[in-house]
Amino acid sequence: MPGGFRFVSRREGGILRACELMRAPYGLEIVESCLACPHREDQLFCNLPPAAVQKLEAITSVAAYPKGAALFVEGQLPRGVFVLCSGKVKLSTSSADGRSLILRISEPGEVLGLPATLTGKPYELTADVIEPAQANFISRPDFLLFLREHGEAALRVAQQLGETYHSAIAEMRTIGLSHSAAEKLARFLLDLPGNHDEEKGEVKITLTFTHEEIGQMIGASRETVTRLFADFKKKHFLQVKGSTVTIKNKDGLENLVGA
Repeated sequence: MPGGFRFVSRREGGILRACELMRAPYGLEIVESCLACPHREDQLFCNLPPAAVQKLEAITSVAAYPKGAALFVEGQLPRGVFVLCSGKVKLSTSSADGRSLILRISEPGEVLGLPATLTGKPYELTADVIEPAQANFISRPDFLLFLREHGEAALRVAQQLGETYHSAIAEMRTIGLSHSAAEKLARFLLDLPGNHDEEKGEVKITLTFTHEEIGQMIGASRETVTRLFADFKKKHFLQVKGSTVTIKNKDGLENLVGA
């Protein structure tokens, strides 16, 4: 497996048993059982009948990864899938000249590496951990057999593939159909989750991405993103304090998107 990971469980009689290592790898609180996972009700793949979840636990290896670790690399033959239990993972693709495009940031509950694992073709993206994460691994043979035996799990996998497809189309629309880098950045900021203050008409966003990462997500250079942030602040669209971005003029950004 790629470097930078740390296994935190072992198998005993086909059932996962917690090791002492699971108490504090990379400062994470390790989820010992899928049945006790806080994301079970939120994510398609996790919310399965108890019998299917117990079978899933029997074929799963629990592992913790530090920031900067790679779960898999674009072009690598598929070994299996990773169920993201905590943390965040960046999914990106690169060109021959070294340019990178971030497709999306995965959240807990997602199953990573699905298309490649199902088709047997190389991973189409690179998955990099951007904050310490628990990502449970299931080998390709075990995963395919599990889907054959549990039809509901196979349906959930199909649903996630469908969601991934729609997300990819939305990303293509943002990058391919936007007329300017300013429009792309405005659309990116408006799509981020935030706290809305209806009285003031403001939206507060916690922005954890660097200008370079934002550029990789919208298809622009780091210099362009930095210049646009300065321009948006000058026009009083935004206020930036550390990692907190306050959208002061949402209508102004929306006008850029609709222009």
